Amino acid sequence: MSQDKLSLDELTKGLSEEPGQEALNEISELSKRGYQLLKENLTERARQSFDKILKLDPSNNYALVGMGDCFRKERKFKDAVVFYQRCLDSHPGNNYALFGLADCYKAMNQYNRAIDIWEEYLLHDDRNITVLTRIADAYRKVRNFKRSFELYQKVLQMEENNSYAIIGLGHLYYDFKEYKDALHYWERMLEISRGHVDIRVLTSLGNCHRKLKTFDQGVPYFLEALKMQPNNFYALFGLADCYRGMNQQEKSLVYWNKILDLDRKNKVILTRAGDAYRNIGQEDSAEDYYRKALNIEFDTYAILGLAMINKEKGNYQDAITSLKDLISNDPRNYRLYLEAAECYELEGDTEEALEILSQFLKLGIKNSRIIEKMVELKDKL
Repeated sequence: MSQDKLSLDELTKGLSEEPGQEALNEISELSKRGYQLLKENLTERARQSFDKILKLDPSNNYALVGMGDCFRKERKFKDAVVFYQRCLDSHPGNNYALFGLADCYKAMNQYNRAIDIWEEYLLHDDRNITVLTRIADAYRKVRNFKRSFELYQKVLQMEENNSYAIIGLGHLYYDFKEYKDALHYWERMLEISRGHVDIRVLTSLGNCHRKLKTFDQGVPYFLEALKMQPNNFYALFGLADCYRGMNQQEKSLVYWNKILDLDRKNKVILTRAGDAYRNIGQEDSAEDYYRKALNIEFDTYAILGLAMINKEKGNYQDAITSLKDLISNDPRNYRLYLEAAECYELEGDTEEALEILSQFLKLGIKNSRIIEKMVELKDKL
């Protein structure tokens, strides 16, 4: 949407009063210079040029949009909004101002305001692929599947292999947990971009397989991504999680620990690594990782992991104490009740096991695993 190719007529049509030829020439040169500087990311110097134009003509649409573009590049979106709005006050429907204003609202996560402006833009130009994909993205952010889908499809009717629309559809279906449909679009993107594939396409393909629990099919995509970027967090995480899903805990630990080499204070990864060590019987290492996570801040899964270690060691009361503390913080987590009930059962206290499971049912939540466990315990009485 650059304005550096506008003709002199387009450049000067926003003047509020007809200036002399000398002023027109000066504005023309300042405009060319301003947009060249903007193109080179020299935004402060570009603003100086546009400011000089505005001193000659305060409502010059070209300079107002130029100032907005400078502030937008500097990520000073509120300042940019002021100039785009000034332009629109004098020149309603100015496409460049509408585009910049919508982009600012999108960057500030004000998607509904961005949508309103882009829809206004489409009244003037409903064939602009850039705008169509951006407004489709915004509708996706506000979870309007139908409108987002329609706009991405409109783009694909105009340009069959438009990567932004295909990627957008992949994200759209993924966001709505339709992972098989998401996979279709990511595979299409992979086919189009063979030889120069974006790493995000590979990790998205892998993530679809993670969600579908077809972990073995996700592994090759994450491995391919790591060839491109050996320290890519999403590829390392995806690969570790796939191996975790395949119950190949030793392999998962390789990648959990690679992440921790890059970020020693990632408590989520510390607890995942702790779980892996616990599952292969290395309880001391597991406990060490859980405690490192807790040294960062409270973490439900680290405490649960320590409770599980106590349970496996036969320290049932210690495990129950931890589990009851977790239940008070997260009373709707059925797994905590099951683990506590199993500890009571292992101690031989079936009545207490039933009592804690009944506490969950009193919340008014139906859960088949809780009910099945209660039936099993009642048969033992």
